[in-house]
Formats: sequence, C-alpha cells, structure tokens
Amino acid sequence: MAVKIRLARAGAKKAPFYRVVAADSHAPRDGRFIEILGRYNPRTQPSTVELDVEKVDAWIAKGAQPTETVAKLIAIAKGETAAPKSEAKLSKKAQAKAVEAASKAAEAAAAPAEEAPAEEPAEDAE
Repeated sequence: MAVKIRLARAGAKKAPFYRVVAADSHAPRDGRFIEILGRYNPRTQPSTVELDVEKVDAWIAKGAQPTETVAKLIAIAKGETAAPKSEAKLSKKAQAKAVEAASKAAEAAAAPAEEAPAEEPAEDAE
C-alpha cells in the first residue's frame, strides 16, 4: 500500500480549508484516510499552518511520500526559511521559445546601436 501525505479539502463552498492527512494513494482526495496530521487554512491572513511535525516525520520514516504542496507546508511548519523547490520541466515548445528569445536578446545586445545625428541648437533669427 503506497501512502501519501496530502491535502483533503473540507469547508463550505468557496470557503475551503484543508486537512493534512496520511492516506492510501488510491483513495479519493476527500475520501478515506489513515490519520489526520494537521490543518491548513489559506483564507486567513497570513495562512494558518498547524501540523504535528512528529507524526509527519514518523509517517515519512515509514515511507509515506508528501505531495509538493504538503512538502512546502512541512517546511513552513518546521520554521525553515526557504521551502524546497521543485524543478519544473518545460515542454519542448516552451524550451524552443526560451532558446529563441535568448538568441534574439543576444543579437540585440551584440548589434551596435544606431546613433542619430546630434541636433545643433537653432539660432534665433530676430
């Protein structure tokens, strides 16, 4: 059984809050779970993150895999300043556009700027 530490949505329509739960990876998002590990409310200012870090560490030691969002929440709960960054993969089309934009920028920087002739001050004809 593959266990994930993930968010389960709760709350009213358009007013969500989330439970951080340990659940079977095949269970539905808001369905059956093994244990509640904490809460997350994004609607408060600042967002409220309440996690039982000891329980989370115990589940990770047993092999549970946190989702990206939960990994960020765990980092916040532990007081780490920088949340872990995931490397986003670009599609082939996005990579081609990035390469094209970089080459255009390099050409623009390498091309000499055309200088406009300096204007001479006009003499007053009185």
